[in-house]
Amino acid sequence: MENGLMTEKDAAAFLKVSLDFLRNDRWRAGEEMIPYSKIGRLVRYRRADLEKFVEARMKTPAICEK
Repeated sequence: MENGLMTEKDAAAFLKVSLDFLRNDRWRAGEEMIPYSKIGRLVRYRRADLEKFVEARMKTPAICEK
């Protein structure tokens, strides 16, 4: 599964979020949504897309200047 598709459950575990978070995310529109694939009724996520989602949301602390 290293470069393959992940199930909803695997993706939720990877992100450490609930299945409901992922399901609600699919209803959002726009660039904020995590990309996914539908294969019939199955939903699948690519690990690379999940990693990009996390990286895009990384915050760095502001440096305080005196």
